[in-house]
Amino acid sequence: MLATTVKKLQKIKHYEYTLQDGWLHIRITAMDIVYIKNLRVETVIGIFDWERKIKQTVSIDIEMATDITSAAASDCIDNTLDYQSISVRIIEFVKESSFQLIEALAEAISNILLTEFHVSWLKLRVGKPGAIPDAEDVGVIIERGKQLS
Repeated sequence: MLATTVKKLQKIKHYEYTLQDGWLHIRITAMDIVYIKNLRVETVIGIFDWERKIKQTVSIDIEMATDITSAAASDCIDNTLDYQSISVRIIEFVKESSFQLIEALAEAISNILLTEFHVSWLKLRVGKPGAIPDAEDVGVIIERGKQLS
């Protein structure tokens, strides 16, 4: 019976289980993702003198860990990550910034998400389309925080 229960649990995403002293310990570990894809912002970015005088487009993808079960049950925006508020904050920050490296910009954005929006884990892509003539996009992808599962 225990083996059957363990096999069933292996198919469920939001559970973590351990067998200890003949007991089955189950812990809910829901990790859902709220995402923003291809947020495009004009900003000063780059290391060359000419780049410091113009605004260029950066594209941003954000995946943020959260548990949406409360929001799904209540159908209330107060119980989830508000991607509109997050987008407005990130756009405002990036427009006013003037980093040389997209690495520095990515780290600054991740700090905003972790501290202001209390995101426990995130995956962030910051791209600079057109930076290399023969490439569609160049950029960085970073992960910060702790994933639940």
